Amino acid sequence: MDFNTLIAQFVSGLSVAMLLFLVASGLTLIFGVVNVLNFAHGSFYLLGTYFTYQLMQVFNNFWVGLLVGVIGAGIVGMVIEVLFLRRIYGRDQEGAFQLLMTYAFILIIDDVVKFIWGPEYKTIPKPDALMGSLNLGTTIVPTYNIFIIVVGMLVVLFAWYFLTKTDKGKMVRASSLDRNMLGLLGTNVPMIMTLVFGVATAMGGLAGVLAAPLRTVTPGAGIEIIIDSMIVVVIGGFGNFWGALLGALIIGEVLSFGILWMPEMATVLTFIVMIIVLIVKPEGLLSKKMVGRK
Repeated sequence: MDFNTLIAQFVSGLSVAMLLFLVASGLTLIFGVVNVLNFAHGSFYLLGTYFTYQLMQVFNNFWVGLLVGVIGAGIVGMVIEVLFLRRIYGRDQEGAFQLLMTYAFILIIDDVVKFIWGPEYKTIPKPDALMGSLNLGTTIVPTYNIFIIVVGMLVVLFAWYFLTKTDKGKMVRASSLDRNMLGLLGTNVPMIMTLVFGVATAMGGLAGVLAAPLRTVTPGAGIEIIIDSMIVVVIGGFGNFWGALLGALIIGEVLSFGILWMPEMATVLTFIVMIIVLIVKPEGLLSKKMVGRK
């Protein structure tokens, strides 16, 4: 295998990693702040793709579709948090209720998508500005893959700045440690949780929109992405944003090079990596204890 092929696969792995990171970071943000393991998170990835598809039928503009897909997924997420999930916070066996409710939304959203758009495969073309390729020395890579990597890195930088350098970000971090104390200090904790849920589901929608030109838009895609995202979260550590980034980078490259070297075992390799991590460090590579959560 030549050097150019290795570089091309590495870049491809980075683009896959950024898509996984967008979904997994939203998943881990919800778990870390709202304390909900949202099994329906992949459904917002699915909604983002279909909202974009629908807008492109009207305006034939990828960027308008991307904006609507992201915002639409976030709004649906906030509505579900306010009307349904909020009602089970603090109940006995809350975890069981969360599991059943979020799993139910996987089925509901999937059937709603089939009812509105049908079970047929849909396609979303790449925007014209990103149709070409870039020449990285002696290696040619698709411009769209570079775009995905750049978007993912911008999300990382924005999240770092927001969570560590702003008062609102510090409030979000504080709500993951002790909601009751934060509420006693006069902070509207339910509003923070709703906004976090909305931002996290919007990130899932963003991943769906970005992935759509590379894959077909079809019901059931949310279930596929949530499996890989769960593996990423387990590897990185539940509730750890930077763990989601590390886990996504590992799995993205494993998938990319696995398809090249062992195509018949590419999917299995991700589970093997997860098992190894669980044996060596069961809490995840970057997990840390969430002290005092209530």
